[in-house]
Amino acid sequence: MERVKRNERLGAMTRILTSENNRIHTLSEFCDLFGSAKSTISEDVDLIDESLKKYDMGSVDTVAGAAGGVRYRATMSKERVRGILQDLGRKLSDPNRLLPGGFLYTSDVSSDPNVTELLGNILAMQFYEAQPDFVLTMETKGIPLALMTARAINVPLVIARRDSKAYEGSAVKINYISGAENERIETMALSRRAVTAGSRALIIDDFMKGGGTLQGMVEMMAEFQAEVVGIGVMISTAQPEEKRCKDAKSLLVLQAIDRNTGTCVVEPSKDVLVD
Repeated sequence: MERVKRNERLGAMTRILTSENNRIHTLSEFCDLFGSAKSTISEDVDLIDESLKKYDMGSVDTVAGAAGGVRYRATMSKERVRGILQDLGRKLSDPNRLLPGGFLYTSDVSSDPNVTELLGNILAMQFYEAQPDFVLTMETKGIPLALMTARAINVPLVIARRDSKAYEGSAVKINYISGAENERIETMALSRRAVTAGSRALIIDDFMKGGGTLQGMVEMMAEFQAEVVGIGVMISTAQPEEKRCKDAKSLLVLQAIDRNTGTCVVEPSKDVLVD
């Protein structure tokens, strides 16, 4: 086999590691690919990790054990997280975004792959250690953020729907309470084949006001005998303070709304910025 230069090997290894967040690669895998000794590959991994950390572009962790190896995680510093969320908060505080009922227009943000990838990485940082088996969301606006979070953790995405679809087979349906002020009964459906009993679910959505939809997903997981190991949202409202769904972590908080002047304030949440 032709000898591979270190700079070529470092470039290829960085690409392999960063292309699949949170996937464990064995050192033997790289040894076979490049025809190098484990000690050489181990040194290369250290160099890649140092470089990524230096420029706040993530980290490469070593996983011990028989099934261990190395993995890339798209982590970032608290300072970078704060900057990203502050910039997004200022953008979302534009008065023209305020909608009737205390909601914000966020479709352009949730449909921007560059923004949702960053937010998905930030959410993944909060739940890596929870080791979810899949990410669950409710159609439709939460799908892009949930998909990016699932990609960052390297697990499948499961989508609950407002009604069952013939192409998904038989489904479990539940009723849940939605609406923070005007309560109403909604229906949620999930294919019986989507979730395995005993698996671990991370629930992700784009917006939380009263928390009814999130609580509905928690109750849906109980029907499947699955454990909910975390709940995350892009934006939550400061009011009502008491949510139906407890312990949800939000990236941003819609703090204040003045319907008379049409102004609103969106700020980074303390959930992800605690020192």
